[in-house]
Amino acid sequence: MDGLFAYEQVLDLPRPQSPPLVGPIVESLSRRIARGTAPIRVAVVRSSAHSLDVEVGVLEGLEKDQRARLAAMLRLRRRAVERTEAFTTVMVVPTGIGCAVGGHAGDAGAAVRLLAAVSDRLVTHPNAVNASDLIELPENALYVEGSVLARVLLGSAGLAPVRANRVLAVADRDIDEHFAEIAVNSAAAARASGGVHCTEVVLLDPHVRLASQYAPSGRATGRVEHLERLLHVLEERRGAFDAVAISTRIEVPWSYHRDYYEQRGVMINPWGGVEALLTHAVSSLLEVPAAHSPMFESREAAAVELGIVDPRMAAEVISLGFFVSVLEGLARAPRIVPLEHGPLAGVISVEDVSCLVIPDRVLGLPTLAALEQGIPVVAVRENANLMANDLASLPWQPGQLTIVENYWEAAGVVAALRAGLDPATVRRPLADLTVARPSALHAVTP
Repeated sequence: MDGLFAYEQVLDLPRPQSPPLVGPIVESLSRRIARGTAPIRVAVVRSSAHSLDVEVGVLEGLEKDQRARLAAMLRLRRRAVERTEAFTTVMVVPTGIGCAVGGHAGDAGAAVRLLAAVSDRLVTHPNAVNASDLIELPENALYVEGSVLARVLLGSAGLAPVRANRVLAVADRDIDEHFAEIAVNSAAAARASGGVHCTEVVLLDPHVRLASQYAPSGRATGRVEHLERLLHVLEERRGAFDAVAISTRIEVPWSYHRDYYEQRGVMINPWGGVEALLTHAVSSLLEVPAAHSPMFESREAAAVELGIVDPRMAAEVISLGFFVSVLEGLARAPRIVPLEHGPLAGVISVEDVSCLVIPDRVLGLPTLAALEQGIPVVAVRENANLMANDLASLPWQPGQLTIVENYWEAAGVVAALRAGLDPATVRRPLADLTVARPSALHAVTP
């Protein structure tokens, strides 16, 4: 496979006026994206009554059958029933949009633990819990790459829990091998201290190029070049690993190494968006759990003195490798099971999802899929971000969308749903019942 690239395109799509929504939106963007590309990531950054401003991540350089397979992953398989043996919460905090909670260095970890405490099972993604060399992943939480999480809600994939994964580590063989050595030592530390099954680190040379960019909306995104170099290494070792942890350089302007921290949360994290493009591509093409951590570009970047930073960013400034959270998260990440013909015994699927918790105004495939699947959605206002969508304007079923102020309230709504309660009945004032008086029925003669 030669010349495989990932990048984003900006599209203006018509907004469907009534369900179904996912099918028409995916068909519309598939017609509009550049010829020879396949979509792997979709973000609706602004919506109006009749249009959607969409930034879509695409892969270029695939064979025709690979493009068709990736397109099929975005089709919605509607669930017929909800399985209620366990209450499964899905929590999404998209990367690259400046979320007040989870937009920095795993600073959604406390919120993840809170929601896990009121759920039987929590499904979340690396962006919410990866904090460089720290990770807050409760025992009842599943660590799932973002594109796979979207596919679970769409119904095209399921999750098979595991006791342990064989984790393959891949790192840039940097111009300055000091940072490659840090990646190796990080893998060794995760193995020795955490029992992670990682016995090989592949030093990639030549490397995959990741460059950070900002989209017109202000979202962090980027461009991935020569992805085939990584895929070649992974294909050679197919069957010898269950998950892949990746550490590579990300090109950013030199000033970002200081500006991001000095602006204390005003600047969108420039690294996460291009990381998502990379891991979406790997997980989609190889059907394996994948996660990425950035590697310092130079000793000069690593030596920048930042002083005391915003607490949400502190996990980054105390680390040199940023890699241990990825290795430990992937150690028990569930395996990906394609679901072409419906749910399977022992596999967590959309039939098991009890609710979705998202930041308010976030609109992507998980939100759209939940809407169509009849899954309750809890949107958190306090998790402010740069998306510009009025979620209440979507065609929800009565009571399906609950907008709350913060994650304290979100936990209360999740607890009510788990108990089988209408969350509104816990609030006061309690609305009166609607009393309907239909007109008298008239006999109909044949």
